[in-house]
Amino acid sequence: MAQGFSVQIPSWEHGAVIPAKFAFGQPGTDGPFALGGNTSPAIAWADAPEGTRSFAIVCHDPDVPSSGEDVNQEGKTVPADLPRVRFYHWLLVDIPAGVGGLDEGAASQGVTARGKSVGKTEHGVTGKNDYTGWFAGDADMEGTYGSYDGPCPPWNDSIIHHYHFEVFALDVETLGLEGDFGGQDVLDAMEGHVLASASHMGTYSMNPAVSA
Repeated sequence: MAQGFSVQIPSWEHGAVIPAKFAFGQPGTDGPFALGGNTSPAIAWADAPEGTRSFAIVCHDPDVPSSGEDVNQEGKTVPADLPRVRFYHWLLVDIPAGVGGLDEGAASQGVTARGKSVGKTEHGVTGKNDYTGWFAGDADMEGTYGSYDGPCPPWNDSIIHHYHFEVFALDVETLGLEGDFGGQDVLDAMEGHVLASASHMGTYSMNPAVSA
């Protein structure tokens, strides 16, 4: 990987708590859950290596419970030793090589029931995030969730969740992805094309008993 390539999100320091402005959910005043601001953060990258022809953004949380049996259940806590899986919050590929970042709110400016569209945008091509599967079967929220949707870990989880905003410098103009592609599709398509990568991480918890 090329040295020097860097990613910055000015709204919080690397490893610090993500403000609720950028989260899908937050602790409520009359209950454990309320909607957050769900605004996509400003993100910038610099010093891409020579030969970069496009960028991709992949935001994921590796701390999601592998079983939903105890998730958001009164009187229960999601145990810390439960195996965890990756949950994708934002997939944006084919970002032109001349772009050095995105403004705050470029990918989301609030919670959109039933999701935002996938496909071509002015910034690149967006795939579906994993809220698509999470809300499957929910009459009010079911749909394909494209672009950015922020943190919303279980409000009864016993661990802090970590959100990795990764940017990849690629040697191709397009990954050739179309439709409602997901996170693994992006990883597979990028294989052999990554010139450099860098990330900015933030933490988040909705459990008042857990300090982020």
